[in-house]
Amino acid sequence: MKLGITGCGMIVHDLFRFIHDVKGVELIAMASIPAEYEKVKELAKENHVHKTYECYEDMLADKEVEVIYLGVPNHLHYQMCKQALEANKHVICEKPFTSHIKELEKLNKLAQEKHLFLLEAISTQYLPNVLKMRELLNEVGNVKIVSANYSQYSSRYNAFKEGNILPAFDYTKSGGALMDLNIYNIHLMVALFGEPQQVQYQANIERGIDTSGIITLDYGHFKAVLIGAKDCKAPIMTSIQGDQGCLLVTTPANNVSDFKVIKNDNSETLYNEQNEKHRMYFEFVEFVKIIENKDYLKAEEMIKKSLIAMTIATKARESAGVVFSADENL
Repeated sequence: MKLGITGCGMIVHDLFRFIHDVKGVELIAMASIPAEYEKVKELAKENHVHKTYECYEDMLADKEVEVIYLGVPNHLHYQMCKQALEANKHVICEKPFTSHIKELEKLNKLAQEKHLFLLEAISTQYLPNVLKMRELLNEVGNVKIVSANYSQYSSRYNAFKEGNILPAFDYTKSGGALMDLNIYNIHLMVALFGEPQQVQYQANIERGIDTSGIITLDYGHFKAVLIGAKDCKAPIMTSIQGDQGCLLVTTPANNVSDFKVIKNDNSETLYNEQNEKHRMYFEFVEFVKIIENKDYLKAEEMIKKSLIAMTIATKARESAGVVFSADENL
């Protein structure tokens, strides 16, 4: 998999913490915007990436690059994915895939027409511990209540309160607590339970953006509550309660470093299938398999999960009245 990387933010730095350990990945090039080109050149040099481009379009024109990885701000995902697909590149895009479900539906249609892979870099869907949780769901009997809380006070909220609006809290850049943190809770629900029957979002909104909020999902036979907050903090925890016990996770839904099965008789079993690997390692191992083996069935399975997650995120946002600038172009 000959990879071209776009961006130089925190998520790209995270990528370089593990990507050299993923067999089958060849780092070909990095691209940026002119203002960040010096940072990109430095990152590329540190990580043995021999080509750098000051312009994204120039990297897209590089025939050696087969796959584009997008680690750029949320509001750029749709347009940059579209450009890559139009340039006949496979695409791996960071979460959240797009700002609105309609954007993702358009991208999926384009990828299918061109027989290209379109994949979301969402660790939750690929974590061995999440897959093990799905396998062990029957241990808790009939699921009744699910609660997932990913609350993490953001230093950017201090700036936001002072009137300095950074991308994480900017509705023009598709920010907010739902798209940054609660999206992981959404993906965990999709990985374990699929699509809910109803979605509602009650959000704390300041200057047009959700700084925190509560999503409720109705799955018919059970209910789920998903909390995501950037303006306050609390212990991070997910519990899946059934009539025979519960599954308990005390780490964020984007890494699930371990989990417990606690039965009604108070017996506990701890599980960890991930061997301390970086949370993003597992998804990229799968991306290599999908692309090298031309596994369109697996890719279709994963894009369906992304479509469900983005449908939930869009319905939630709309129910709370949170409007992004991207919505105006649908």
